[in-house]
Amino acid sequence: MTLHLQRRPSQSWGTPGTLALDGEPECFTLEDIVRSGPKIAHETAIRAGRYRVIISYSIRFSKMLPLLLDVPDFTGVRIHAGNVAADTSGCILVGLNRIPDGVTRSREAMDRLLPQLAMALARGEQVWLEIKDA
Repeated sequence: MTLHLQRRPSQSWGTPGTLALDGEPECFTLEDIVRSGPKIAHETAIRAGRYRVIISYSIRFSKMLPLLLDVPDFTGVRIHAGNVAADTSGCILVGLNRIPDGVTRSREAMDRLLPQLAMALARGEQVWLEIKDA
């Protein structure tokens, strides 16, 4: 299974995007700002690229969540619920609606996305996330 995240240009408040699952639109995304220079802790999006995704227990959120593996210069990058860039620290937020500076209905988006990833992993499939910049 492959998730495709197409980023739009970064704004002063973050980086909006769209997430598709095996080519089908799934939800909207929000990340920190994409920076070409040095990483700024808790304010920089991960690099575009291809990352393997697993589901593991998040101590911070006290639940099972998708985790991106082998992200250069980052640890603990997850896909999770949140509405504005202040809710992310390099992670990818998902939502069913876009607002001017974020996403809404994020828990609903996670409730739709997580079971699909879990089923693919249970079938023995690998799950990948491909991120493309605007």
